[in-house]
Amino acid sequence: MKPTMPKEAVVTAWVRLIRAQNTALSTVEAALKCRGLPQLSWYDALLELDRVGDKGMRPFELERALLLPQYGLSRLLERIERAGYIERRRCDEDGRGQVVAITAEGLAMRKRMWPILAAAIEEAVGARLTDREAEQLAELLGKLIKERQSESC
Repeated sequence: MKPTMPKEAVVTAWVRLIRAQNTALSTVEAALKCRGLPQLSWYDALLELDRVGDKGMRPFELERALLLPQYGLSRLLERIERAGYIERRRCDEDGRGQVVAITAEGLAMRKRMWPILAAAIEEAVGARLTDREAEQLAELLGKLIKERQSESC
C-alpha cells in the first residue's frame, strides 16, 4: 500500500509546531538561566513529585509522566538528588525498587522557579495570543496529543 502524502497545510503546521515549541522552550530556558535557576526539566520533575506528596513516585511512573527515556531520567534524578531537591527511598512493595520524593528544599526550589517560569510562559505564548486564540490552540493541540488507541509498526 502506498503511503499517503501529507497536504502542504499539514507540513506547514508540523514545521510551525516544532518551531513554536523550540521558540517557547528557548524563552523559558533563557529566563531560568538568567536567574541562576535549574532547567525546565528539573521544574517538571519537581512538580510531578510535589503533586504526589510524601508518598513519592517510582522512577518508571515519573518517566511516564515526564515522557523521558529511562537513561535521561536517571541522569536527571542524579543531578536533582545531588542538589538536595529529591530523595530516594526503598519501595515497601518491592524491596529492590525505589521511590523518589521531593524534599523541603526541592519544594522551595519549585516554588522559587514558578514565578520566573510563569512570566516566561506569558512572554512566549500569552502575550502573543488573545484568550480565545489560546483556547483554540489548546483545543487543537489536545487533538494532536490524544493517545493512539493502537500502536502498530
